[in-house]
Amino acid sequence: MIEQAERAGTDPRVGADVRAAATAWEELFRAQVAIMRRLQRDPIWDRISLREYDVLFTLSTAPDGLRLRDLGESSLLSQPSLSRMVERLEDSGWVRRAPAPEDGRGVVVALTDAGAALQREVGRRHVQAIAHYVGGALPAEDLAELTRVAGALRGAQAGIADLDRGTPPAPAAR
Repeated sequence: MIEQAERAGTDPRVGADVRAAATAWEELFRAQVAIMRRLQRDPIWDRISLREYDVLFTLSTAPDGLRLRDLGESSLLSQPSLSRMVERLEDSGWVRRAPAPEDGRGVVVALTDAGAALQREVGRRHVQAIAHYVGGALPAEDLAELTRVAGALRGAQAGIADLDRGTPPAPAAR
């Protein structure tokens, strides 16, 4: 029954039109990739990479710093990659690491004054590029709708169970 429903374009497990969900995702994903490619070509990334900036930006929202694992949850980097990046940012004087005060087992990462200044400097220029590429493509009402829809999509994820596909099929015999 599920296979028939999927062929018909709906999935009773999620109550969604499969084709509409896939098309919406594809448009969202490809738009994000197109804009990210343009943002990455911006000449503001001479002192810091876009990924490093993302870490500094995330830390700028947490005045007392973040545990490394919490920083990792907001990043697309693997834990080892993030740890190496934090080491590089620390070597550059933009972040500092310290044992977590609650238990001493974790590591808290925070911006230094130099890191905060760099984040603000690059951030001002970065937001101008975002306004140019995103704001230049959409009128104000569409920007508001995009913000609402993207926020709803992100916010709903915590309430949607992981997809259970059951036992994976056995490999085909050769």
